[in-house]
Amino acid sequence: MVGFWCKHPTAKQALQTWVEDAIHAQWKTPQDIKVRYASASFVGSNRVVFNIKGNDYRLVVAVAYRFAALYIKFIGTHTEYDAIDASTVENQS
Repeated sequence: MVGFWCKHPTAKQALQTWVEDAIHAQWKTPQDIKVRYASASFVGSNRVVFNIKGNDYRLVVAVAYRFAALYIKFIGTHTEYDAIDASTVENQS
């Protein structure tokens, strides 16, 4: 994620805020995420799409609710997001 915000410095603060929030979150169900992030989209395979910085960027995360684990699958601009399938994308370095 650091590499992304080095390339897109306007995303840094919003991503840092999301990370800090996610670290302290106790998401046990999709509804728990929706309470905090009303604009989050659920795309199958326990994946959630978060709008970052007013929807300038998109973050796709796989959530393992049972283990309280998050796996970042994609972070990109809105245009880059439009070119992927959020339900199957894997982390692209």
